Formats: sequence, structure tokens, C-alpha cells
Amino acid sequence: MDEYSIPEAADLSVLIHRSRRARRLTLRVSSVDGRAKVTAPDFISEAHINAFILKNESWLREKLGAVPTLIDVTIGTRIQIEGQEYLLSSHSKRAVCLSDELLLVPERSSLPNRSVLAYLKELCRDRVTYWADLYTKKRGTQYTKVTLRDTRSRWGSCTDRGGLMFSWRLIMAPPAVLQYVVAHEVAHLEEMNHSKAFWSITKGLYGEYSKERDWLRKNGASLHRFRF
Repeated sequence: MDEYSIPEAADLSVLIHRSRRARRLTLRVSSVDGRAKVTAPDFISEAHINAFILKNESWLREKLGAVPTLIDVTIGTRIQIEGQEYLLSSHSKRAVCLSDELLLVPERSSLPNRSVLAYLKELCRDRVTYWADLYTKKRGTQYTKVTLRDTRSRWGSCTDRGGLMFSWRLIMAPPAVLQYVVAHEVAHLEEMNHSKAFWSITKGLYGEYSKERDWLRKNGASLHRFRF
């Protein structure tokens, strides 16, 4: 994949992905990292790609302007944990902990961002496991394992072998959002689809979920603005 600078708009850069399967030009902007990408058939010339981008320049700039600013996590950063904002600070103790409105990291830590990342993952695993255990007990089902990843296209998934996967960034969302996503994936242990039966199970486990789904649609991209 090549990065292409537009001669007529030097401040814009677009990733060019050539694909044998593509039948037409498509332009997308990632809501996660704000990178613009054109997928182009092999037979399309560079000049044609350039013209296509310029034709869509207004749309491209609008989308890029809506992408949340990336934040490097370090001492002094304000970060969301379970829907609440905490100021990242240092202290003399050995472990990461929360105190009032502070997220405290050992002052001896040379990489506070990594310490925070480990803390968030551990906290997320605790919360996810708690709700997965509760929901599977309620339905009489079982899962085989829980995996945490930093996924961009989905907040959770369920394999046909009963493995549950979740984005650890859910720990930054309000608790109800994480609970809904866990219920959603536990429901997939019985229904590997999005049928009426699946949504009925999800609602039976969690309750009315429309607010949580809407929150993810509107605010989910903001959870990816933090760089660890």
C-alpha cells in the first residue's frame, strides 16, 4: 500500500490500495486513526485516481475534520475509565491505582503509558469475565475462553467454539456499554446470527439496549483516540 500526496492539495495524503478484486474506485476515512484510503482496481491510472480524489476533496476534508484528535497517554493526560474522567499522575507506590479523580502510576515507571495499558486490560478482563459468567449461568451456556484485543472494526465477537473476544477499550466506556456488549456476545453462544431469536436473548440478558448501541455508534471512535 502506497501513500500518495495530491499535487493540487499538498496538505492531503491518501493511502492507495491496488486490488485485483476491486471493480471501481472507493474512498474511505478511518474513524480510528483518521487515515484516508483509496481502493483502486489494478487497471486504473494514477491520473484517474488523482482526479477521483480531487472530485471528492470537500467530502474528504469534512470526514478528516470529524476524526477525534489522537492523544498520547502520559503524565498529565486525562483519560476515561468506566465513563469517568481521571487525570494521569504519579505516586510513590508500586502499583497503578485510582484515587478520587486521579489515575496514579508508580513514579519509578519509565513507561507510564504501558503501566496504564496493563491496568486497563486487567480491569477490563475482570469486568468482562464477571458479566460473561453471570450471563452464561443465566442461560445455562458456557464459553471456552475470553480474549482481549485492540480491534478497530468490532467491539466483540464469538467463535463457533465458544471463544469470546472483546476490545479492551470498552473499559473506557460507561459500564452499561460494556455490559451490553458482553450480553450481545454471550447471546451468540446460542444464535450465531442477528435474528429475532438472537436479539430476544440479548434483551433477556441485558434488558433494553438501544441507548448502549447508540452510545457506541456516536462515541465509539473516541475510545480509539488514546495512543498507548
